[in-house]
Amino acid sequence: MMASRSEDITDLIYEFSKSQYRAKEVTPWVERVEKRYLELFDRDYKYSIIHNTNGEVCGHYPRKIVFLEYESSDNNKESFESTVQISKLQDLVNRSKMARCRGRFVCPVILYNGKHVCRSSTLAGWGELYGRTGYNYIFSGGSDDTLGEAEEVLEDDCAVRNDSQLFDKVRGSDIKLLKYLSVHYICDLMVEKKKVKFGLNVTSSEKVDKAQRYSDFTLLSVPYPGCEFFREYKDRDYTAEGLVFNWNQDYVDAPLTIPIRFTSNLNINWSEYQSWDLVQQTQNYLKLLLHIINSDDENGLLVHCISGWDRTPLFVSLLRLSLWADGAIHASLEPSEILYLTIAYDWFLFGHMLPDRLSKGEEIFFFCFNFLKHIVCETFSVKKKQRRKNSQFKDADFTVDDLCQLKDTSAPSSLHAEATDPITTGPQASSGRKGMPLSSNSVLWNRPITSEERIPNVITEASPLGSFKSSSSSSSNHSDQNLTRTGSTPLAVPGRRPMVEYARSGSSLSTDYGSWQIVSGCGSIHDLPPVPSESPLPFSFQDEGPSGRMCTFVPDRQVRLEAVRELFLSAYSSTVGLKSSSPSPSGAISGLLEQFARGVGLRGTNAII
Repeated sequence: MMASRSEDITDLIYEFSKSQYRAKEVTPWVERVEKRYLELFDRDYKYSIIHNTNGEVCGHYPRKIVFLEYESSDNNKESFESTVQISKLQDLVNRSKMARCRGRFVCPVILYNGKHVCRSSTLAGWGELYGRTGYNYIFSGGSDDTLGEAEEVLEDDCAVRNDSQLFDKVRGSDIKLLKYLSVHYICDLMVEKKKVKFGLNVTSSEKVDKAQRYSDFTLLSVPYPGCEFFREYKDRDYTAEGLVFNWNQDYVDAPLTIPIRFTSNLNINWSEYQSWDLVQQTQNYLKLLLHIINSDDENGLLVHCISGWDRTPLFVSLLRLSLWADGAIHASLEPSEILYLTIAYDWFLFGHMLPDRLSKGEEIFFFCFNFLKHIVCETFSVKKKQRRKNSQFKDADFTVDDLCQLKDTSAPSSLHAEATDPITTGPQASSGRKGMPLSSNSVLWNRPITSEERIPNVITEASPLGSFKSSSSSSSNHSDQNLTRTGSTPLAVPGRRPMVEYARSGSSLSTDYGSWQIVSGCGSIHDLPPVPSESPLPFSFQDEGPSGRMCTFVPDRQVRLEAVRELFLSAYSSTVGLKSSSPSPSGAISGLLEQFARGVGLRGTNAII
């Protein structure tokens, strides 16, 4: 059964890599994909359908858009009572499509605790409003297809001569849809205020709407590199550690702007975001999104970039997989099923141009699923940690992070903040670069921990003393490094972690890492995440003669995400493959290949060259 599921994922990635989805060009294979994703949604939810037959609303959205209404249970499996007026929702969608780039309207894709996580493109500029066909030609450099040729400005808008009145009309419809979906937070991933092509402002965004039509919403500007940047990721042999975006480029003018209420508990120094590498930046942005949807019991979230088919599916997919790994959504799906769902729905059917991206070496799709190794720890979990008020050690629950952060109470704190609402930093917030002075409306962490103060990894078992990095990178958890930590005594560890079995699927994950292990300052092997709070220590001892042997507990969240990543790497390597640049002195690609062979268990021939 697992083999056939793996074959389904392999087939999906293969077909995806050959052609981009278009709602007007549906093949029997696409129809099978549509049937499959509807079955997977039906496992856990009651839903209605927003119809996009033949792409009449948006040419690169699914023909059947799932509107999740509530979770199903044994009591309501056979019955369904809609909670919305689906005809009204359909009308709002039809009216609002003109407000956003390429007609990619605000679309709900995840339901978490009754709140919708939505996706879209950014706001359309005047050029698109007055003629989408010409806009598409300019925006794509003259290579776009006929998407939206029939999507000219509505007849009743043609009589409108005043730009302000036209924007009032179309953006007013967009706002009505957002409010109908109870979306209050808008996360904009653009590094620009407006997208400029050939000297023309071809798109806009909520953050620069002159009439402040979106003032009722909480706007977050969280600039994240576009798909072009992932060519550098590929050229560095798929190594994200140490890869830092160049924020000095002329077109980059969007500041980082985050309301303070979303940063107080995250322990992240946002003023240093321009020095983060790709791992740190993705981790911290994902933490922010998870914190937003977990801190408000009523309001939903919109995530968008420019066109909404590169950076947007990256974070939508990471959100879906992270929440699933916690058991918060799609509770009945196995790793192979959630992987199929997110590839088919979040990426393929929402128009990601994988063939084009692969031809340019822009491996953002691969990065998404390979990145799962960096979010396995409980820091990314939405499960609330149970804390007891009793402060005595014998009665308290501690995580490994708690134990690592214990310090002498007489020592002065190395971290203090001065904060008001909101945080704003970036190109428009300061004339400086690193160590940027912040305005009074900012958060300032005065003293980050230097590299010398951080606890180095300790090599044990048949390894000489020295400085080494684990394969999962020291940056995997370094958003927590703004706190000074005390060291720990090096611990003897076995040469092999225990085999982990995923109970539902029955598949086992190989965790053989060779004859020596890296132990971090917290005593975690290969930067393993903190164990759940109910576990008193991150290890147990077994009697093996005169010396005990330490075995790590592997949290269920980690097991789930590793299973998904294993399936993806296996399918991707046997279809698309990884193409190394000219021989790299770092040997990173050979290291990744070795990881495939030893830790993933690849099947079939591998096109890694």
